[in-house]
Amino acid sequence: MTAESMDMSAELKNLASQLCEQARADGHWDLWIKKLGIDEADLLKAVACSDFLHRTVSLRTDLLSEAVARLPLQSPSQRQRLEDLWQWFAASVESEAELGVALRRFRCVVQFRIIWRDLLGWADLEETLAAASDLAEIVIDGALDLLYGWTCDQFGTPFGRHPITGEHSPQPLIVLGMGKLGGRELNVSSDIDLIFAFPSNGETEGGRRAIDNQTFFNRLGQKLIQALDNITAEGFVHRVDMRLRPYGESGALCQSFSALETYYQDQGREWERYAMIKARVVAGDQEQGAVLMAMLRPFVFRRYIDFSAFESLRSMKAMINREVRRKGLENNIKLGRGGIRDIEFVVQAFQLIRGGRDTELQAREIYRALEAISSLELLPARVVKELRVAYDFLRKLEHALQGIDDEQTQLLPDTPLGCARVAWIMGFARWEDCLRAMNDYRSMVASHFGDIITEADSEDDSDLHDTWQEIWLDDVSPEEASPWLAEHGFSDPESVVGMLRQLRESRQVAGMQSEGRRRLNQFMPTLLSALTEVDNPSQTLQRLLVLVEAVLRRTAYLVLLNENPGACKQLVSLCSQSPWIAAQLADTPLLLDELLNETSLYNPPSRDELESELRQQMLRISPDDLEQQMEALRQFQKAHTLRIAASEVRGTLPLMKVSDYLTWIAEVVLNHVLVIAYNQLVRRHGYPEGVTADDWSGRFAIIGYGKLGGIELGYSSDLDLVFLHNCDPMGSTDGDKPVDNAVFFTRLGQRIVHILTAQTPTGQLYDVDMRLRPSGNSGLLVTTLSAFRKYQNEGAWTWEHQALVRARGIAGQADVMERFEQIRRDVLCASRPLEALRTDVIDMRERMLASLGSSARDAEVQFHVKHDPGGLVDLEFIAQFLVLAHASDYPVLTQWPDNIRQLEALGRVGLLEESEASALREAYIALRSSQHRRALQAEGDVSPGDAFAAEREVIARVWKRVISACE
Repeated sequence: MTAESMDMSAELKNLASQLCEQARADGHWDLWIKKLGIDEADLLKAVACSDFLHRTVSLRTDLLSEAVARLPLQSPSQRQRLEDLWQWFAASVESEAELGVALRRFRCVVQFRIIWRDLLGWADLEETLAAASDLAEIVIDGALDLLYGWTCDQFGTPFGRHPITGEHSPQPLIVLGMGKLGGRELNVSSDIDLIFAFPSNGETEGGRRAIDNQTFFNRLGQKLIQALDNITAEGFVHRVDMRLRPYGESGALCQSFSALETYYQDQGREWERYAMIKARVVAGDQEQGAVLMAMLRPFVFRRYIDFSAFESLRSMKAMINREVRRKGLENNIKLGRGGIRDIEFVVQAFQLIRGGRDTELQAREIYRALEAISSLELLPARVVKELRVAYDFLRKLEHALQGIDDEQTQLLPDTPLGCARVAWIMGFARWEDCLRAMNDYRSMVASHFGDIITEADSEDDSDLHDTWQEIWLDDVSPEEASPWLAEHGFSDPESVVGMLRQLRESRQVAGMQSEGRRRLNQFMPTLLSALTEVDNPSQTLQRLLVLVEAVLRRTAYLVLLNENPGACKQLVSLCSQSPWIAAQLADTPLLLDELLNETSLYNPPSRDELESELRQQMLRISPDDLEQQMEALRQFQKAHTLRIAASEVRGTLPLMKVSDYLTWIAEVVLNHVLVIAYNQLVRRHGYPEGVTADDWSGRFAIIGYGKLGGIELGYSSDLDLVFLHNCDPMGSTDGDKPVDNAVFFTRLGQRIVHILTAQTPTGQLYDVDMRLRPSGNSGLLVTTLSAFRKYQNEGAWTWEHQALVRARGIAGQADVMERFEQIRRDVLCASRPLEALRTDVIDMRERMLASLGSSARDAEVQFHVKHDPGGLVDLEFIAQFLVLAHASDYPVLTQWPDNIRQLEALGRVGLLEESEASALREAYIALRSSQHRRALQAEGDVSPGDAFAAEREVIARVWKRVISACE
């Protein structure tokens, strides 16, 4: 095999021929082939492409031969095989000097195989990144293991409080790998960024004299750095960079867990959040290291949507751009325009913005983070794919540049030979082709970067908002501001000036730090300008200022709106149409995140999609973290309720769909609440007698009554619930802390109610009404199916049977819900004396009217949509009366729990005339629509006295014919 027979450029052919001829003349060529177990073509390409490979095979032939005998170059660089190789090198190490030699020789042979396999195309990018990272971890952990023991022999063993058990125990050194090492994406020739930590302060024990833990670990850390970083006759292992530690080069080399937590909480800067995204324990006690990572996680990933990440990223990008221009680094494929760093910045921005809520974004590896960005639909799948392909190409190119001479560089070559080498390694016949492909990828990355992270506006670009800025900052007099406001649609300009002054001079604004004030001053002109696009800007401003005041202590929400003009537009539009939406956003500002995606905002998901989304969210949370589970449930419920309200305001959801969606949300939430509560009790008490692990809900079911049962929930509806189970109440659970079955299910019901009603930072899930259970408030919280049947047959009042008309199983074991439904059908289909039923229904209606309806005087000027004569209660009572009176003859009437389908069924069997059924249905829709509209306007159920005259007349006429006519 000769260079001429290979598809090389002229420069490479000349070099390969020279190297081959010289080696043959020295008698080395055939020896290399034999000792490395390779063929001539591979050796020729290797020495032609890489000075490092040629230099190493020339100078370290015997060392390579011994290593290759244990791990052939043809074998993938798997972690365990590399660790086994290190154990061979470390077997005879007994001193720090011998450790230094062993580390460097190990690094030499592993680095050789990594670059060999990468440049010759034997390894894909994934293997190369993993192997480079494994090499660093193995040498760090291997060196630390030996140095720790030797340092303890010298100074004693450091003792302190164990971060998990709290016991007095030996203290380890925890090594955090940062950057690409933390993400297991290390370059083939890279320095390593490390942070050293130890669990707690204390002193050494067993030495000649005690020294404090800080001193011990500082000395151990120095020894570790020297073992890796010092350049000796054997070379070096890794360049170690400790500047990412707190206070940088002026900070302590090692710090305790509590000191690190305090620093990041009190002084951590935005760029340190970026650095911490990939932080990972690469050496030391992994279990105790996990405690440290959990302590630092809140600093990195905020619970709320944090768009301030874009601001800090712009600043970092601008600083890098200045450095690129100053040093002429435009050909740097990492820092230059559209380079590797731009892709990393895009990914890290989404991680910091949303990682606190979408925990899959907390992935350290860029590929996993890109997958999460795609699955969460934060970027189009096409964009994510293009960023990944570009990242693959640029990282392979980076390795080609570095593998030539084992040099940490990202600069493109500037010599014909260098260009020829890189082109051939990358699979291109000509350098021009390689350069063209690289430029295409970088242009694509730069375009996406610019779309996602827009450059900061210059100070001269604010002409459009100058006047609004002046009005907000009170730089113009009220006499000048009022005409401008009036001209732009503000109906009460003097009031607007006063509202702005009141906010500007408020205590909250006065107490803001400079950064928060800057964000507010940037947002308010944008808001005032956006208000000119709606019909009621003065009223909308009043609603929105409540939201602004609510976020003054967390101005990242203002950044969200500043960064997303579309979200700000949606905010103004929705709040102009609905004070209820405005109040929800002010109460729970994290809902502002929902405004970012207009498509999803106005297109609520199906029930199955709701179930899948909530299940995925709950899977990200530890089963033991009840607080976070409750917060996730509330955020889910509020976010999707907002979507429904937005869709109704826009007119894309009719009434029946609105009620369906609101009911689906409650159903999905109740299913997950039951799972959470049940699993907690099972972990504590075991399974109830007769229940297996397959019966996930323990033969328990939640029954919904009223609007929940009737699939007719409104925005502020409470949940009427009844809890049933089908276990022997005299049995007991099988856990370490057994309790009677009756106690178990009572506690289950209590816990469900607690999860639903407890007030958390995000508010309450639902109000819960349990008064419809057997015997009401005086009855058991949870009832057996047999007791429920007996009560319905022997002790229930007529009004309780009326309530049963609108009841159905919501969550729990299917068998229990089916048995409940059978009881419901049997009870509703029982024969009843018509006269007694009529009397009971009329009596209940009159009592409700007396306590909840309008007074005689008020009835002249107002109409209560629900409770007054001709309202919703009359309509519901008509349906309930007819079902109870005639289900024995027409069992089909019990099939549905909702008013609409009950009315349709009554029409089909002839108990209502078809025209009556249709008219009642239309009346019901009109009245319910009014309720929804008034709820979104933060108004009650009271309409003007002459409202809904036609609907009321229909309901009154049918009431008189169906019920009163029986008198």
